[in-house]
Amino acid sequence: MTTRLLAALALLAVSMASAAPAAEWPTRPIRIIAPSTPGGAADTFARLLAEFLPPLLHQPLIVDNRAGGGGLIGAAAAAHAEPDGYTLVTASVAYHAIAPAVSPNPPFDPIRDFTHIAFLGGPPNTFVVHPAFGVRSVKELIARGGRPVDYVSPGVGTLGHLLVEYFAQQAGIAVQHIPHKGSSQDMVDLIAGNVMIASMTWSSAVGQVRAGTVVPIAVSSGTRVAEFPHVPTLQEEGFDDLVAVTWYALSGPAGLSSDVVEKLNHAVNAAWATPAVRRRLADDAIMAEPMSPHAVTAFVTSEVRKWGPISRRVMTNP
Repeated sequence: MTTRLLAALALLAVSMASAAPAAEWPTRPIRIIAPSTPGGAADTFARLLAEFLPPLLHQPLIVDNRAGGGGLIGAAAAAHAEPDGYTLVTASVAYHAIAPAVSPNPPFDPIRDFTHIAFLGGPPNTFVVHPAFGVRSVKELIARGGRPVDYVSPGVGTLGHLLVEYFAQQAGIAVQHIPHKGSSQDMVDLIAGNVMIASMTWSSAVGQVRAGTVVPIAVSSGTRVAEFPHVPTLQEEGFDDLVAVTWYALSGPAGLSSDVVEKLNHAVNAAWATPAVRRRLADDAIMAEPMSPHAVTAFVTSEVRKWGPISRRVMTNP
């Protein structure tokens, strides 16, 4: 056997060995890291994946909650995992665009250290007020002038926090932030009248909006919420760059096989197109559209470039 033939056979063997894992994947359970406590949005999306992807991938998906550090701990665990397709993460605007921008030593680069696979969607944020506040629109809120208003958000550095602070800077109004650890306490204080305004996801507010106990004055999406078409967007109120959703994506460590990425992307898009998932998402006004891996990466990159500077500006000039 010639040296050239031996070399060719060796090259073929290496090629087949490297292709086999991608072709056979998955052969064991897949772990999805949710960088939040159980019940948080990242956890909710992870559990949707764990419910609807196994029939398509023929393997169970196990949710691993890794809360802490504004989501950096869980996201970093995924970034530093082996790129074999068995460790994934529910990435988000909070963990990838906001927290790394304001962390003095971020444990990962939100683009370079990840493979972004599929878009999962997310709800817009909303400004909701207590009925006794006497404000029914953004214009009326601004017209209050220099009188400071206390507001609550799910926490420092959340999109709910940044939206109000950035809005207040542009509108020239005074606000005082009262951070909580999640939207449930925000709503308790708002309904009790301890505060007059809250900034949270539409998913967190919609139950009380439907009940009439709180009043939405604006949403942060690019279009109005179909169920409440009378509620304007912040963009319609004159704040052109305040278009935002608290988005989530399925991501993995950098270097994932393109075959694995495509298989996961197709599985997520197929699951998200089923009536069962569409109903679940629509109930919370979660906006989701199928994206290719390339489109997801481009979207995450644009969000990092948008919210990184805003995060630094708001957090350094509270």
